[in-house]
Amino acid sequence: MTVLDAPRITPEIVAEHGLAPEEYDRVLHALGREPNLVELGIFSVMWSEHCSYKSSRFHLKKLPTKAPWVICGPGENAGVIDIGDGQAAIFKMESHNHPSYIEPYQGAATGVGGILRDVFTMGARPVANMNALRFGRPDHPKMRHLIAGVVSGIGGYGNCVGVPTVGGEVNFDTAYDGNILVNAMTVGVAHTDKIFYSAATGLGNPIVYVGSKTGRDGIHGATMASADFDENSDEKRPTVQVGDPFTEKLLIEACLELMATDAIVAIQDMGAAGLTSSSVEMASKGGAGIRLDMNKVPCREEGMTPYEMMLSESQERMLMVLKPGREAEAEAIFRKWELDFAVIGEVTDTGHMVLEFDGEVVCDIPLGPLADEAPEYERPYMSRDEYKAWAKVEPLGDIPESTDIAADLLKLMASPNLASRRWIWEQYDSQVGADTVEKSGGDAAVVRVHGTGKALAITTDCTPRYCYADPYEGGKQAIAEAYRNLCAVGAKPLAVTNCLNFGNPQRPEIMAQFVGCLEGMGEACRALDFPIVSGNVSLYNESKATGGGSAILPTPAIGGVGLLDDWSKSAMIAFKAEGEQVILIGHSDSHVGQSLWLDVCHGRRDGDAPPVDLSAERRAGECIRRLIKAGHVSAVHDCSDGGAAVAVAEMALAGNVGMIMTVVEQIPNPGAILFGEDQGRYIVATSDPDTVRGLANAANLFAVPIGTTGGDSITFDLVGRGGPQSVTLANLRAAHEGFFPALMQGEL
Repeated sequence: MTVLDAPRITPEIVAEHGLAPEEYDRVLHALGREPNLVELGIFSVMWSEHCSYKSSRFHLKKLPTKAPWVICGPGENAGVIDIGDGQAAIFKMESHNHPSYIEPYQGAATGVGGILRDVFTMGARPVANMNALRFGRPDHPKMRHLIAGVVSGIGGYGNCVGVPTVGGEVNFDTAYDGNILVNAMTVGVAHTDKIFYSAATGLGNPIVYVGSKTGRDGIHGATMASADFDENSDEKRPTVQVGDPFTEKLLIEACLELMATDAIVAIQDMGAAGLTSSSVEMASKGGAGIRLDMNKVPCREEGMTPYEMMLSESQERMLMVLKPGREAEAEAIFRKWELDFAVIGEVTDTGHMVLEFDGEVVCDIPLGPLADEAPEYERPYMSRDEYKAWAKVEPLGDIPESTDIAADLLKLMASPNLASRRWIWEQYDSQVGADTVEKSGGDAAVVRVHGTGKALAITTDCTPRYCYADPYEGGKQAIAEAYRNLCAVGAKPLAVTNCLNFGNPQRPEIMAQFVGCLEGMGEACRALDFPIVSGNVSLYNESKATGGGSAILPTPAIGGVGLLDDWSKSAMIAFKAEGEQVILIGHSDSHVGQSLWLDVCHGRRDGDAPPVDLSAERRAGECIRRLIKAGHVSAVHDCSDGGAAVAVAEMALAGNVGMIMTVVEQIPNPGAILFGEDQGRYIVATSDPDTVRGLANAANLFAVPIGTTGGDSITFDLVGRGGPQSVTLANLRAAHEGFFPALMQGEL
C-alpha cells in the first residue's frame, strides 16, 4: 500500500493515535495541510506524554541541574558527572511500568535493556544496574505472577548481558494493584575526553543504523505508556517489546570499539518511539534536517511499511552519524560482532524530516513542531490546603502505646515492606565484573571504579506514603533519604537521577502531587548540593480496571550516586563485634505520623509526613562521612522505615551480633521513640564513643548512647516499665526472611 492508497485521516484515527482535537489542529497548522498516516503516527509518538513531557516540562525546568562536577545535565541520553582522574560517571533511571504490567518478563527485561543503551550510547561501559519496584497488595490474585515475571526479567537480561545488579528497593501497596512500577537504573564509567552526544551535524554526513533488525514488536509503545489502564489492557500485549540480552552485549562491545576511534559524530539509541524519536532528536538537537531511505532499514518481517518501521520499538538498535568515508571501517566492526549495519540516510540542512520509500516521499515534516515546539501544558493543580482536604489524611490524634516492643519489632520485620528481599537479590548476578564491594542489603551499593582505588556508591529510594500525605515534604524526604544512604557508606553524594511516577496529570489533585514533590525535591537538592542530572517522567499510572480511576501513590523514585576516594574504607551496616557502644546521631522527636509502625501494628495511616530539616541533614551527613573516613565507627546505618528499632535489628541480623538497648524511664512512650521515623538520623557502632559523640556535638548534632552490642538477641531494657523484652536473632531472622518464600510458594 502506498501513501496515496492510505485511508484519509478521520477523527477516529486521530483519537486512536492519542492526539486531542486541539493537538490535531496544531498538526494541520504545522504542516499547512492534512498529514498522511505515516506523518500522523510520527506526530502521535513525538507528542505523547512519554516522549514530549508535555505536562511536566514547565515544572521540570525549576529543578537544580548544575554543579562544578556536572559535565552534562538533563537533555541527553543520561547525566554525566566528573569523578576525577579523567573519568566520568554516566547514569540514568527510567520507567517501564505499563509494559511490565501487561507482560512482566519482557516488560522488565526490555526496561533494563533500554536503560543500558542510554548509558553506553554516551561512551560509558555499564558497571552497575539498580531497580526500584512497586507492587500491589501481596494477596492480589495477579501479584505473584507479576513479581515472578518482573524479577525474572530483570535477572534474565542483566545476568546475560554481564552487568551486575547490585541493589534497589521493593515496596507493596494496594495503590499499585492495577499499575505496578518498574524503574530501572544503570551507571557506567567513561573517559571525560570520550563522551558522545546525540546532536546530528555535518551536511551530507551518513546516517547509519546498527544492531538488530526492525520488527513489529513495540509499535505504539510510547502511546500506550501515555494512557491509563483499563479492563482491556491485556489486549495491548503486542505493544510490549521483546529483548535479546546477548545481542545487547554484542552491541555494547561493538559501540565501544567504534567509539575508541574518531569516526562517530553523533549517536542515539532507539528507545521509546524507536527510529522516530532517535532521528528526530538527533536532527533537532543539531539544528539540522534528516533524510532517510526506508527501503534500506533492516527488517526481520516481510512487507513492513514505513509507518511500522518508524514506530516499531524493537530492541537493541542504535542510530549514528558518521564522519564521511568512515562507513567501511564502522561496518567492519559491526559485522565482526554479527550485527546489522546499514547506511539509511544523510544529514541535510532543510530542517525537515524527509522519508522516502519505493521512490516516493512518504513523510515531510518540519522538525521544530515535532521536538522543541511540541505542546507544553501548565495543567491546573490544587493548592497545598486544597490538596490536604482532598487527600483526607486523618490527624494523628492520640499516639498508641505498645505493651510489647519485641512483638511489634517481630511483626514489623516480617511485614511486606520491611521483610528481607533475599529471595529477589539472589536471582541477580551482583558479582560479574568482580568490582562489587557492597551489594544488596545495605544502605547503598558500592562498586569499585575498575583498576582504581575509587568506588561509586549507588542507591534508589522514595517513600510514597509520605508523598501522598504531603507531596512537598515527601519530595524533600526522597532526596534526603538518597543523600543519607550514600553518606552511610562513606560516599560524598554528587548527583541525582529520578523517575517521576504519577497518575493522570489532567486531574488537579495529581498535578498537585507532582508540583509539590518537585518543589520539595528542588529545595532539598539545593540545600544538599545534590543536583539532578537526568531522569524520566511516567504519568497516567492509573487503572480504571481497579475501580474508577485508581491512581498509584505519588512515587518520585530517586537514584543517587556518590564517590568514595578509597573503596576499602566504605562502611557497612553489620555489627562487627560484641561490646561496642551503639550511638544514635540526630534528633529524635517520636514522629509516628505515616510511620510503618502505626500502619502495620495499629492499622492506621494517619498524621503528617515527617518534616525534613535540610540543614541538620547536611550536617549529619558530613559528620558521618568524617567518622567513617577516620575509622571511628565499625558499622553505620541510617534510620528510615520502622525507625531506630528496625535499624538496629537490621544491623544485628547483618552481623549476627545481638544488642541490648536501654530505654530510659523519662521517655513517655517507648514505642513512639523506638519506631518513630524522624529524619536525618544514623545509628553507629563504635569502640570510641567519646570521640564519636564529641565530633557529633561539634557539628551541633544530638548523639545519644542507646545500647551495647552482644549476645544472640535484641533486648529492650525498658527501665521502670517491667524490665527487659527480647526477641532472639533466630526468631527475628525467620520472620524477616520468611515473607518472600512463603508469598512465592502461595502460602500467604
